[in-house]
Amino acid sequence: MLPDHQLLRIPGPSPIPPSVQRAMSQPMIGHRGQETKDLLHRIKPKLKPIFGTEQDVLIITGSGTSGLETAVVNTVKPGDEVLIIVTGAFGDRFVKICNAYGIKTHRYDVDWGAAISPDNIKKYLIEHPEIKVVFSTYCETSTGVLNPVQELAQVVHQNSDALVVVDGVSCVGAVETEMDEWGIDVLVTGSQKAMMLPPGLTFVAASERAWKVIEENEQPRFYLDLKKYRDNLVKDSTPFTPAVSLLFGLEQVLKLLDEEGLEQVYARHQLMTKMTRAAFSGLDIPLLTSDRAASPTVTAIKPVDFQAEDLRKILKEDFGLAVAGGQQHMKGEIFRIGHMGYCSPADVLQIVSIIEIGLKKIGNPIELGSGTRAAQEAYLHLNF
Repeated sequence: MLPDHQLLRIPGPSPIPPSVQRAMSQPMIGHRGQETKDLLHRIKPKLKPIFGTEQDVLIITGSGTSGLETAVVNTVKPGDEVLIIVTGAFGDRFVKICNAYGIKTHRYDVDWGAAISPDNIKKYLIEHPEIKVVFSTYCETSTGVLNPVQELAQVVHQNSDALVVVDGVSCVGAVETEMDEWGIDVLVTGSQKAMMLPPGLTFVAASERAWKVIEENEQPRFYLDLKKYRDNLVKDSTPFTPAVSLLFGLEQVLKLLDEEGLEQVYARHQLMTKMTRAAFSGLDIPLLTSDRAASPTVTAIKPVDFQAEDLRKILKEDFGLAVAGGQQHMKGEIFRIGHMGYCSPADVLQIVSIIEIGLKKIGNPIELGSGTRAAQEAYLHLNF
């Protein structure tokens, strides 16, 4: 293996396009100068279609988790009760954030690998009319599940006055997202997943309904106060020092997404997940999620006749291929493949072929080529 040759196929951070890397290497500029104002002015309108909103998308220098905490401290007022739907490790993160602020939290657990049932949430809301905010994840990275947030938002609004807050960190930019049309009140994503940037930016948009709550909220906050970001963005500025190099890269990312077209971006991700799932079906290796619940950005595999960590180790040692392991109670039980952002069907074929060799080397009696052939057939079936 070449020492500098690495294949990063975890569910974030994801690979960065060369043109984005070049954009980020531009000379530094003053963050309060006209050049940065012009940069933000160009970026602002291009983020809106990705979120599916007419609202401004606010840019905060911080990780995706800072975006989740931002959503909590801006929408939950002192004394409010909230519902958090936990479908994996990142739903659980919302719980930890709320607990840190002493918020009264209703936790609704869904089996890892399964998606939210909006009908079950409807029943819970009717039984708990005191709930003011419902938190959920769009793509649950830890399990490879894409939750039906459109149906969830509809159920919440029909059966309560609660706000709907969605963590879209590992899928916004890769899957259809219509924040306004679906009735999502706050939507969060991060830079290092489908947005094809390094970690360091989080993006937050809020509905008019949410803004009314945010403006009246007495919950203390400083750096994560959305009102500051909104008021500054109107002036093409930020309240605190932005990650200027990442903004250079973001402008190029938005150009790439615009050139490809969002519908084609979404179709590419759907194709890659179908190829990946077909490959493991062809290898007779179980998947964690159903086809219906599967995310287009990450696939979770749950082997029964070999150790996931043994495979991950040999892939990294022999080929420099990094795939992710399981989290929390699924550590060692599953492995996860990221196929989002700067990734194509050609990359999927490469990944599957390497995994087949890895399986052979750890003693798994697969037939070489069976997974690759299944992925090839899935590609051809969907492209003729």
